[in-house]
Amino acid sequence: MGDVLAGFHAAWEFESDSVLIRYERGIRTPKLFQALGERRVPLEALAGVTLAPGKRGTVVLRAEPRPGADPLLEAAAGQLKEGCDPYRLVLPAERETLAEHYADELRGLLGESGKSERFLVAAPKAPLQFKAYDGKASFDGTAVTFRWSWTGASSAKWKAGDQVFPAAGLGGVEWRSPEAFEGYLRLLPRNATALAPQPDQDPASVVFGLGYGPVHESLPFAAAVLAAVREQGAGTPVPVPVPAPRRDPADIAERIRHLGELHQAGLVTDEEFSSKKAELLAEL
Repeated sequence: MGDVLAGFHAAWEFESDSVLIRYERGIRTPKLFQALGERRVPLEALAGVTLAPGKRGTVVLRAEPRPGADPLLEAAAGQLKEGCDPYRLVLPAERETLAEHYADELRGLLGESGKSERFLVAAPKAPLQFKAYDGKASFDGTAVTFRWSWTGASSAKWKAGDQVFPAAGLGGVEWRSPEAFEGYLRLLPRNATALAPQPDQDPASVVFGLGYGPVHESLPFAAAVLAAVREQGAGTPVPVPVPAPRRDPADIAERIRHLGELHQAGLVTDEEFSSKKAELLAEL
């Protein structure tokens, strides 16, 4: 096709074998889109295309990726909010006819729609890094490094020291959105058998905390690591580790102190503070 359809925050360029999505860098553009810059999505990675009414005089064109085709969505595991969906193009309602034309064109080019056995969309390129609550994470394309922060890391992580994890020794990545209260990124070792400790005690994890490890940095990071693991033949799915039921009382006290600071700053409601504090005390 070779045409371009521009919407809010992004423009799609339609080619014979792919869709090139270029994201804007404006103030109102989701930061995840700005971090991604652009993405080339092969048509073989798509299962379908939809067009539906949006909010406030808009329509939404959405490409539906095949399961297993995109490392970013595999790492996100359904946790992305609608506004951060990289496959949505929001357009003014007056462009609905034009959008329907392109949707029909795309539908006519799509083939297989089942689960993909390999990643078809390229992962974000290394080197990548981001700051978490308890340390800094970096990935050079072959290994992940965690360097602990003296203000946030637990005593267990300090005792273990800074960590380096070659991608060849990993079986996967577990990402819990920073928009959850206790988000984290955990590296899953191959053939793990022992129960994993809580993320704030696990040297193979970094904890986000509110305001740390934002989606636009930590999710592309997780996707890049996951893609490297698969490329090296170590991507056989592994069971999600079951956290140990107990934690160090000193670390529980530190988490409650941090929770209190968030509460005083107005970042956590009274109900959230009471509920989470009770959960933490129950782990003693």
